[in-house]
This record gives sequence, structure tokens and C-alpha cells, in this order.
Amino acid sequence: MSPVLEHPELRESLLPLSVEFYHEMGRLGQLGEDVELLDGFVFKKMPKSSLHETIVRRCARLLLQCLPQDCFLVKESPLTLAYSEPEPDLAVIAGEEEDFVLRHPDTALLVIEVAISTVQRDRTKAGIYALAKVGEYWLIEPESGKLTVYRQPTAAGFEIVTTYSGRDMIKSTILSGFQLEVAELLRWPV
Repeated sequence: MSPVLEHPELRESLLPLSVEFYHEMGRLGQLGEDVELLDGFVFKKMPKSSLHETIVRRCARLLLQCLPQDCFLVKESPLTLAYSEPEPDLAVIAGEEEDFVLRHPDTALLVIEVAISTVQRDRTKAGIYALAKVGEYWLIEPESGKLTVYRQPTAAGFEIVTTYSGRDMIKSTILSGFQLEVAELLRWPV
């Protein structure tokens, strides 16, 4: 980390970027594909491990089995919000893909993040997703064997936060039929 960022009084004087300026920087080639905008600041995304990708694929396969006809699934696709443009690992978007030819979605029914080396960052995204009125946010932490579900978004955050582990069965309140057992999702060969 830069020594400048180690001082809270200096961090407070950083100037955040608008979503529009972030888009312009991208258009001008000033940003790589490995960044996302969170609360007005550009963050470098971490490389994806094989464990991360395996869990994302498992979740996507389960989601596709119960996806309503008026929704679609995206992977690492931007949600353009007021001060952020996160790229969740998976998001279920209401509407047709054609509705988003000229713009990114600004909310989602369900967002899933798999956090291996980004646990703290992904926990803070809960506030960003709540402001965007995301119906449910699932944060999967493979290394600790936990899955946290955030429900009922408000301007102050999610009202209900529940952490599951082991043989706990989780059922989405947003997508009928989407359920999984934590231990089964997080299994890997020994």
C-alpha cells in the first residue's frame, strides 16, 4: 500500500470519481479490464483462482435451472449505480438482454460474490448493493466455509443478514427454486 494511504487524514482528502468520469477514462483507454469503481474509487480486481471459478460455475449452473423467463444471468458484468460500478461474479437481472444494449443494469434481483482474497472488500459491497436495491446479496467465503445472505435492502443497508455454514440449506426468497447446501457448494477433492 502507498504510504499516503496509511494516514487516515490523507485518505479523507482523496477525491472520488463520478461514474461518468470513470466511463470516460475507460473510453480513453486509461483503465484496464481489471478494475471496478466502488463508492467513487477505482479498485484493482484480484486474479481469479481455480477454486473461485469452480464455485462461480456451480452457482451459475444452479441459477440457470430455476431462472424465470423474464430474467437473465450475467457473469462479471457491470451494474451502473450512483457512485459505483461493481462487477459481481454473478447477477440475476430482471428484463430482457435487449433492454440493456445501450446501458448497464442499475440493480439486480440477486448478486453473488465469491470472496477468497477480497473478503473485506466484498463485505463492504453490501452497502453498495443495498443502495441499489439488490433483492439479495450472497457472499460466499470458501476458505472459512461460510455463506452470508443479505436481504431486505434499505438506504441504511440490508435489514437481514444471516450467515450459514456446513450442512445448512439456503433458499432464496427472491428466486423460487434456487437453493443450495453450503457444504455441497464448497466441496472440493481431498
